[in-house]
Amino acid sequence: MRKDITIEKLTLGGEKLNKSAMARQYNCCWRTIDKRLNPDKYKKDKKTRIYKSMLDSYKNIIDEKIENNNIPATGIYFLLKTKYDFKGKYGIVNKYVSSKKENIISNLTIRFETIKGYQSQVDWKERLKLHDSKGNEYIVSVFLIVLGNSRYKYIELTFDQTQTTLFRCMTNAFKYFGGTTEEILFDNMKTIVDRAKSDFTDVVINSKAMQFSKDAGFKIVTCRPYRPRTKGKVETLAKIMNRLKAFDYEFYSSCELKEIVTKLNYELNNNEKSQGTNEIPINLFVKEKEYLKPVNYQLLENYSLPEKTYKVSNESMINYHGIKYSVPIKYVGKNITVIDENNVIHLYYNKDLIYSYKKNTNFKFNYKENDYIDILKRSSFNTQTEEQINNFINKNIHSLDCINIEREK
Repeated sequence: MRKDITIEKLTLGGEKLNKSAMARQYNCCWRTIDKRLNPDKYKKDKKTRIYKSMLDSYKNIIDEKIENNNIPATGIYFLLKTKYDFKGKYGIVNKYVSSKKENIISNLTIRFETIKGYQSQVDWKERLKLHDSKGNEYIVSVFLIVLGNSRYKYIELTFDQTQTTLFRCMTNAFKYFGGTTEEILFDNMKTIVDRAKSDFTDVVINSKAMQFSKDAGFKIVTCRPYRPRTKGKVETLAKIMNRLKAFDYEFYSSCELKEIVTKLNYELNNNEKSQGTNEIPINLFVKEKEYLKPVNYQLLENYSLPEKTYKVSNESMINYHGIKYSVPIKYVGKNITVIDENNVIHLYYNKDLIYSYKKNTNFKFNYKENDYIDILKRSSFNTQTEEQINNFINKNIHSLDCINIEREK
């Protein structure tokens, strides 16, 4: 492009322009002069090139599978190839699915308004390792509940994540707030659900958790894949974890550490703006607390009682109220938690359910068939073959009126 030919030079003097004469003067074509004088005349509309992808006709199918069921790229690719005769490669499917999920997660951080007193959200940051000034190690967890409208928070330091501890923390939170919201949103934590939602099943709420919610007066809601994890909750947990890490080797005891968490809770609610609302939570909580439901705390007292634990004997059984129940031999010497619900007892190791037994006072010994076989193998029958042991069980199972053997279904 000729930089020496400018509109200022061409119009100098204000006289009627002779384009041919100017072209000879500048040793160029008269059209070059015309383009400088009338640039709009030579503008052309830019044509946008449209790129087509092999996925275009399949994107609606892919979007539906991601949004409704959180199907991974491998599963979607197999579906397209098998049912829809897709000829493309896995790479383009994986790239599209990844970008789609990133957009979904990004959109979840957008703030949405929750009706006052309608919803709160529970989260639990597990297993943070800290040391006191003497070098003693602590494995701690932080319980968090956030009111959806005001972002008012309650946090509590714990040393385990059992169901009893969860109920205690929630009861303390209700007292701190002065009530509960209509519903509480949980991640699919084991202390709330017995089976998480999948492609083929609906979520199954733990019976004790369901009863706790009814007595407290709220509805349990569980998260679907990628929904909803608001920024306020994530932001708060990040603050808590980062600040507690700063106290590594800086506190004297667990009591002082709990005091630090209490002070942090005060700071988050009373002195710091929430990124979700750009307001200090206490200012909005003054209005939201009027919409919280009252709680009958007397009904919740039994939920916070310490769970009873029983040591597994060398015969791989626990003794509960004079009746013995078997567990797998790997639990010998370990402490098992027993939760008694009406006609059923549930045996847990840490948070994991081992077995559920129907109460049966007709039998002093209650075995699961696999446990009975394993126990025999470790006893005087350990020289026998499995076939011989099975024959022994089959011959004697009906003659042992003090033993109940439950066969696995």
